[in-house]
Amino acid sequence: GINPDECVAIGAAIQGGVLAGDVKGVLLLDVTPLSLGIETLGGVCTKLIERNTTIPTKKSQIFSTAADNQTAVEINVLQGEREMAQYNKSLGRFNLDGIAPARRGVPQIEVTFDIDANGIVNVSAKDLGTGKEQHITITSSTNMTKEDIDKAVKDAEMFAAEDAKRKEEIDVRNQGDQIVYQTEKTLEDMGDKVPAEVKGEIETKLQALKTALTGTDTESIKQATKELTDVFGKLYEAAQAAQGAQGFDPNAAAGGSANGAGGQDYYDADYTVVDDDDKK
Repeated sequence: GINPDECVAIGAAIQGGVLAGDVKGVLLLDVTPLSLGIETLGGVCTKLIERNTTIPTKKSQIFSTAADNQTAVEINVLQGEREMAQYNKSLGRFNLDGIAPARRGVPQIEVTFDIDANGIVNVSAKDLGTGKEQHITITSSTNMTKEDIDKAVKDAEMFAAEDAKRKEEIDVRNQGDQIVYQTEKTLEDMGDKVPAEVKGEIETKLQALKTALTGTDTESIKQATKELTDVFGKLYEAAQAAQGAQGFDPNAAAGGSANGAGGQDYYDADYTVVDDDDKK
């Protein structure tokens, strides 16, 4: 196996050799001292650039709105290793407004972190629907002492289990809330096209989940979400049958979210994560 102590020692030897002029052809690269990201639904820190990423670097991710007809989002730029936004350092905030009113989850907002070779961070948010864009430039992201960085990393390790539990609670609640939203919107859009027996079963599970969401028992929310998700498929079967007969489009229902309840990860105080795949 790999001995981390040996790796550190070898790295230190190479670094020392380069500084002394003994080793040729080794390029010293700067890295991000701590992870960078933004605050998302429920107060979670969604990281776009991980700690120790070589700079310059650029990463983008697609987010969306968390409420119907939401026309603005606030971008809270964070630095740190904790799962929850409140325990990380806020480097700055800016607003993107002028988003076209739509059902939640429909607008596509591309957030991009672009760090140059000097460590200057440019963060932009662009509404892909309207083309509107705002940005902020942060020059202080690398102005941290080694002690500050070490403390941030150690705190993240110390509170890792606690943070993971809290993040899971938020994720479970967000997923439950999302399937409630999708179900209600689809029922509304389909109206009397839903067979009575299917509608009755779905409404029973829907109410059970809404009741669970008023409490704090994560397992109850998780179970109720699963049960509603299981019967939600019947709603889409009915929707597809209706589409074949009368032209109803199930993909247009509930804001075009056709992958059911747990298909997307939703986190954000202002807006939600849609695309977890980084773009280079």
